[in-house]
Amino acid sequence: MRPFRDLIPFEDARRILLENVPVIEDAEEISLEDAPGRVLAEDIKARQDVPPFDRAAEDGYAVIAEDTFGAGQYSPKEFRVVGRINTGEYRDIEIGSGEAVEVATGAMLPRGANAVVRVEDTEREGDRLLVYRAVHPGFDVAPRGEDIKMGETVLEKGEFLTPARIGAIAALGIPRVKVFRKPRVAILPTGDELIKPGEELKPGKIYDVNSFTLSAVVKENGGIPKVYPYVEDNVEDIEKKLKDALENDIIVFSGGSSVGERDLLIDVVSRLGRVLFHGVQIKPGKPTWAAIVEGKLVLGMPGFPTSCLNDAYQFLALALRKMASLPPRTERIVKARMARRITSTLGRQQFFTVRLEKGIAYPAYKTSGAITSLANSDGYIVIPATVDLVEKDEEVEVHLWG
Repeated sequence: MRPFRDLIPFEDARRILLENVPVIEDAEEISLEDAPGRVLAEDIKARQDVPPFDRAAEDGYAVIAEDTFGAGQYSPKEFRVVGRINTGEYRDIEIGSGEAVEVATGAMLPRGANAVVRVEDTEREGDRLLVYRAVHPGFDVAPRGEDIKMGETVLEKGEFLTPARIGAIAALGIPRVKVFRKPRVAILPTGDELIKPGEELKPGKIYDVNSFTLSAVVKENGGIPKVYPYVEDNVEDIEKKLKDALENDIIVFSGGSSVGERDLLIDVVSRLGRVLFHGVQIKPGKPTWAAIVEGKLVLGMPGFPTSCLNDAYQFLALALRKMASLPPRTERIVKARMARRITSTLGRQQFFTVRLEKGIAYPAYKTSGAITSLANSDGYIVIPATVDLVEKDEEVEVHLWG
């Protein structure tokens, strides 16, 4: 057995990790329908004005504003209606003084018109229109280029594509955009004891949990997971599987990162690359490690499901989002009071899972091997490495999942 020699603080581990995460520069062109949640790899410049013509902002009558001056409730101005333009319709109409054209909201204004009188400020009999309110030039008109002007940079390279930004691109008539390629993540579960869900559970075997939780975290944070065959507990298979996985951007091992006599993984990685750290001052997740092999980031997660998933949120998601140029995960934090006293381990920052009921935080943590420690929780509290006790009724901050 080889004890951990140099556990590093949690924040140091995250800093070192980020310093060694390359940002993907490769781009791919995709349809606008597939673009939400992606990151632009190009500037988006307007090839036209938006809107591309002067249009009515309300239902009413397009007029020459100056013809309405002096109109009032008891002294209406009279106009002659010379046509109608519906939304999406083009009519070659030009109005003169004393003329009006009925327009729908969003309809193109006829030539010569510079204002819209709302329908509620008028009274009509046949082609005769009475206007009871004066309007100024531009009243209830959305002018050409009011939203976007031709040549304007609407979105810049590196921006995250939200629904609103997708809408801005669609308004320009652009059907496809260039975005950064998603990171490809190899997931390599280790351990001779693992079998896939659905197979017969034989004595000494357990179902693989980590491949599924890690894949979910990868997808949730902008990556594409690829689960490889289970890595056997021997040097030859570890080395072969690692080299095969180097075709990806990030390689993630689950299990084989501790200090047992059969934990050969870190020895292989040390020989093939450069270990950034091995062992972090956290609970759960102490055996976590990171390395660089042939220019690729390799992460080692503990085999116990709770430790593995917690580390995936704290380290893998962080690395993925930087690599994919995604904004940081938005954390939701609420305050609550502890339902009972809990103890921690001095020298290790603990992520202690809790469930919330009416502002009270109830412990949900069981053991590192219990996936329900997370599945049955609403979030977690962070207990600093310098604290060994959280008292009952003490106010805590709960970091919510999702």
